[in-house]
Amino acid sequence: MTRVHPTALVDPQAELADDVEVGPYAIVGPQVRVGAGSSVGAHTVLSGRTTIGRNNRIFPHAAIGGVPQDMKYAGEDTELVIGDGNTIREFCTFNVGTAQGGGITRVGSDNWIMAYAHVAHDCRVGDRCILANAVTLAGHVELGDWVILGGLSAVHQFVRVGSHAMAGGGTILVQDLPPFVICSGNPAAAHGLNSEGLKRRGFSSEAIATLRRAYKAIYKEGLTVAAACEQLLQVAEETPESAADLRALADFVRSSRRGIVR
Repeated sequence: MTRVHPTALVDPQAELADDVEVGPYAIVGPQVRVGAGSSVGAHTVLSGRTTIGRNNRIFPHAAIGGVPQDMKYAGEDTELVIGDGNTIREFCTFNVGTAQGGGITRVGSDNWIMAYAHVAHDCRVGDRCILANAVTLAGHVELGDWVILGGLSAVHQFVRVGSHAMAGGGTILVQDLPPFVICSGNPAAAHGLNSEGLKRRGFSSEAIATLRRAYKAIYKEGLTVAAACEQLLQVAEETPESAADLRALADFVRSSRRGIVR
């Protein structure tokens, strides 16, 4: 059965799976749903129209589902949706979406989100991401899968970070970071391919070599973005095993509205 500490305040309309644990002095609002196997730490506040999946661990003092830090927000019925298997550490803050941004903030599954991280309104966070301590995502930020953001990094509103990309600690991202790329600094600058991360995730040496060619086309050969993307698509024709990754990289770069980290 659900284990709710006697000092916690859980609204009767909240929907908690049978084995959810709610710690001391936690507060759970009426529009909150929490899936099986999840735990809610002491002094945590779950509010807003918030859906939390299975097997999430939310540590003490997190504030999940609060109203957006957006002066345009006027009380619209927006929501926050969190997937399964996430670790959300102390003092993290996640906000619901805004009507202007589609109304939903989404966090995927199996993410590791460390203390004091902030996920603002209308963000989209993929799966298996790592957000180190005090990472800040402004509104409308999009993270692909397997993204790593070092501690104290900040991401400007509407910026996208591609899958398997990585930013060092203290990075300030004001432009899009393409998939597979490592960056650091303020403002961020690219520093190569995330080859070590790709190895750990099972990419073959041949696939990594192909992606390194793609990185050089974008960053090292003095090509325009359009010309670099054309080269990526040519390489995709030559290397069917990497074609999907190369096309995804080219599509990401071509569709960037803020420009890419260079």
